[in-house]
Amino acid sequence: MPNYRIIVDLSDRMLYLLDQNKVVRGFPVGIGTMLTQTPEGYYTIVNKAPNPRGPFGAYWLGLSKPHYGIHGTNDPSSIGKLVSHGCVRMYNQDVVELAGLVPIGTSVHIRQ
Repeated sequence: MPNYRIIVDLSDRMLYLLDQNKVVRGFPVGIGTMLTQTPEGYYTIVNKAPNPRGPFGAYWLGLSKPHYGIHGTNDPSSIGKLVSHGCVRMYNQDVVELAGLVPIGTSVHIRQ
């Protein structure tokens, strides 16, 4: 049984999925703008929703910080850029894959 955790590295705009301390996948992400920065810290995934509608793409993974999450996008060109209101954006196929792997309660560390 894998023991997953997530690290979002803001400086290289990547989300890393780790099993124990080994990186098993890396995904490019879009992050918050200078004015609406993605909040650094330690969080957990508290809910998961497929097809959340609106700009959130194919999946929503809600974080323990209210109103923040990891989600897909209806604008794939935004990945790799400083574009969101603080959430972590992923390509839709990537967030669907991630959502299928990680359970609610998975730890998420957002860092520079």
